[in-house]
Amino acid sequence: MNTAEKLEKLNASMADTLMETLGITFISMNDNEVVATMPVTPKVHQPAGLLHGGASVSLAESVGSVAAYNAVDASKFEVRGLEITANHVRSIREGMVTATAKPIHIGRTTHLWEIRIVDEQDRLISICKLTTIVLKKK
Repeated sequence: MNTAEKLEKLNASMADTLMETLGITFISMNDNEVVATMPVTPKVHQPAGLLHGGASVSLAESVGSVAAYNAVDASKFEVRGLEITANHVRSIREGMVTATAKPIHIGRTTHLWEIRIVDEQDRLISICKLTTIVLKKK
């Protein structure tokens, strides 16, 4: 299966999930990174009309989890999130944000991912770190 087909299948699997609710779309992936976008609309705002930090964290965890899943043999292993941290450095009211997950550490049992969320002008909105655990399938 080529990358375009994998992305199509991945995006189709988001139906009726939080990712669909938030409008997250995966746009590229390879061995070193996964990239997704999310529109900033009132649907993901906090009461002051800004992108909600929780929506940013949901985007980050979604992208990091897909990246972690891609880094293991999915026929033998599964991954679960252990911890996520986020620093929100800029606010945004509208437009599109893009999240890119890149590995910091790929170990046998744990992975550490950096997820940068930027706006359409490539300005940093949030930076997150996601730790995942690799579990043998039962």
